[in-house]
Amino acid sequence: MKVDFVEQEERLGLGHAIFLSRHTISKDPILIILGDTIFDVDLGNMVKSEYSTIGVKEVKDPRRFGVAETENGFITKLIEKPEHPTSNLAIVGLYFIKHPDVLIDCLKENIKRDVRTKNEYQLTDGLQAMIERGEKLTTFPIEGWFDCGKPETLLETNRHLLHETQTSIIPEGVVVRPPVFISPKAIVKNSVVGPFATIADGARVEESIVRNSIISENATVENALLEDSIIGSNALIKGGFKRINIGDSSELEYY
Repeated sequence: MKVDFVEQEERLGLGHAIFLSRHTISKDPILIILGDTIFDVDLGNMVKSEYSTIGVKEVKDPRRFGVAETENGFITKLIEKPEHPTSNLAIVGLYFIKHPDVLIDCLKENIKRDVRTKNEYQLTDGLQAMIERGEKLTTFPIEGWFDCGKPETLLETNRHLLHETQTSIIPEGVVVRPPVFISPKAIVKNSVVGPFATIADGARVEESIVRNSIISENATVENALLEDSIIGSNALIKGGFKRINIGDSSELEYY
């Protein structure tokens, strides 16, 4: 598989990131998938659309997301994270674009004119410019959408996925309260794991209780009780009974 990577050195928005990849884009349709969400959807049906289409889902509070306003089956307006939403159709980070050359041209014009929303060049603004040029965009309902953009939604997504995939490995001396996932490459000793706990490759958990938490790759947890927590890759937790969200390569010790 040939893969092209483009680095966005300065965080100027999703629209800017897509524009940086313009040399990899032709007139052929493209699929844009954001990396901080998980989908359970048949993409085959989506790419059969006659028009460009955007994945959406009805949500109670769409203020954290871009939203789509529609009329007669077509999108009339796209708004990025509105304070006072007029639609509950949240844009979930899945876009099928039939004419990407038009999108790139709209993004180029927005950057040239310095059109920003919340101080960033937004993809939604580029798509809105396409609509204003006469491009027809529709919505595609996504029921299986799991947001990973905030700690609480990441843990909620983890709980859902654990119902689909659970561990079959129970290390000796460990009490497992399903559903949990323990990587075969993890080391777990004298601990209680679960419910709703994920322990990734290379992680080490000893003399601890871990529930409703994610222990990332090569992280270490010792003599701790963790609940509703996310422990980043290569992080170290020693002691304590806490709810913790700690980033990669961090250390935290309680005495």
